[in-house]
Amino acid sequence: MARKPRNKATRFITTLLTWVGAAVVYFILFSLLFDTPTEYELRHSTDRMRAEYEVLAARYDSLNMVVENVIERDRNIFGILFESAPYDFNSDYEQQRLVLHERLLERSKHQMLRDLTLQADNLEQKLAELELTYNTLQTNLDAVGDYRNNIPSIQPVINHQLTLLTAGYGMLMHPFYRTLQSHQGVDYSIPEGESVFATADGVVKEVLGKTSTSGITVVIDHGNGYSTSYSHLQKAKVKRRQKVRRGDIIALSGNSGLSISPHLHYEVRYEGVRVDPVHYFFMELTPDEYQKIIRIAQSGMQSFD
Repeated sequence: MARKPRNKATRFITTLLTWVGAAVVYFILFSLLFDTPTEYELRHSTDRMRAEYEVLAARYDSLNMVVENVIERDRNIFGILFESAPYDFNSDYEQQRLVLHERLLERSKHQMLRDLTLQADNLEQKLAELELTYNTLQTNLDAVGDYRNNIPSIQPVINHQLTLLTAGYGMLMHPFYRTLQSHQGVDYSIPEGESVFATADGVVKEVLGKTSTSGITVVIDHGNGYSTSYSHLQKAKVKRRQKVRRGDIIALSGNSGLSISPHLHYEVRYEGVRVDPVHYFFMELTPDEYQKIIRIAQSGMQSFD
């Protein structure tokens, strides 16, 4: 009689363990194959946030590209029309980007999403402001009319690769005196006999001979307060009071005057004051090329005259 209760207890425990095991297996399978309502909501919430983040990131990249293009266009126009100070491109911008990247890694997705939305809104506001500035400048350009052709705006030699510019505007070592001297133009290292072009419409004001330290020199009056000079020439191909147009060949490059090697010394004057010619190449340079030629000009340590 004692065995029956014992057998019943054993069967009960076995059955209970079987059901518990089945329940555990069912729960595991259910958890693997199906989401609870809370898990389902969290999963889809993450998917929505990811999709929204990707849309905002694309929007931010697009706006950032437009803003950068407008800024460069704005810089070029200001540099030409309003004689604004040259921009310093040797900044710590790359270091700032690295610091920003490290900060982003420490933020949560919610913080990044909020910050990205705010930055996109700020970029849209800046874009609207820059477009307004550009439209104002365009109005000013239209008001200038045909006199735009009288503003120096190209390089005086063919320099598509930007490799011929060897000395910039500023304090440089003089090749003969071996002291720092104010170099108020730019030097192009080119062989003798290369074509030299007028950089704007105008009238030839002077053609100087070999007796001056600048050698054979052509000076063009462009009106609007602008004039340009081209020195150390081999031969002038224009005469005094002759009208020229932008792109006309006015001389051949040479090595006349006080010159250490064949080159062209080019100057731009506005209201009688020499200004940096690099800011007057805007018609043929892209924003990237403009930055590159500024760096090239700043890297020169010695002039050629």
